[in-house]
Amino acid sequence: MSDELGDILDIPHDGTRVEIVGGEIVVSPGPDFAHNLIVSDLQDAFAAAKAVGQALGWRCVQTQDVNLSEIHEGYIPDLCVMSQADVRRAKDRRSTKILPDELTLAVEVTSRSNFAEDREPGPRRQRPNKWNGYARTGIPFYLIVDRDPQVMSSTLFTEPNPAGLYEQSVSWKFGEPIQLPAPFGLTVPTDDWEAWD
Repeated sequence: MSDELGDILDIPHDGTRVEIVGGEIVVSPGPDFAHNLIVSDLQDAFAAAKAVGQALGWRCVQTQDVNLSEIHEGYIPDLCVMSQADVRRAKDRRSTKILPDELTLAVEVTSRSNFAEDREPGPRRQRPNKWNGYARTGIPFYLIVDRDPQVMSSTLFTEPNPAGLYEQSVSWKFGEPIQLPAPFGLTVPTDDWEAWD
């Protein structure tokens, strides 16, 4: 989605993201360094768990296009966590995009420029966002790391329904370790995570 829209809109390939969210084209600047460190910490937690015999069946991929054409959307999560079987399936298809049923955990880290696209919508939001889209397509787990200085927490949403809602959630403040439940069963430290400036 990003490359196709970026080419049509003549957007430079400089880390700028082009997504379709709520039926609108959303163009975002590349993330800042602190944002990328959080994504790296999450990926490192999976790698560390794998090294000691946990989380053996999972692979992490950063900024991967997800084909959400069934709901006329196109997102690029900060981190995609996929099972080994789904990684093989995606590779065998030789597609540039993964399918929603190949994605077990979508991770979004908020930025000042587009945080409203990632969060659970509030009562004043008129159009759907990524939270709704991930739920509508049945992605089982959605983790949002909210760097807003007034929030500074991570929330794991589970039990998506076709109406575009997640039924359950659990949150952790920055500094508290994230406890990802089964099927992941791993802990992610957040001591060094910072709000955006």
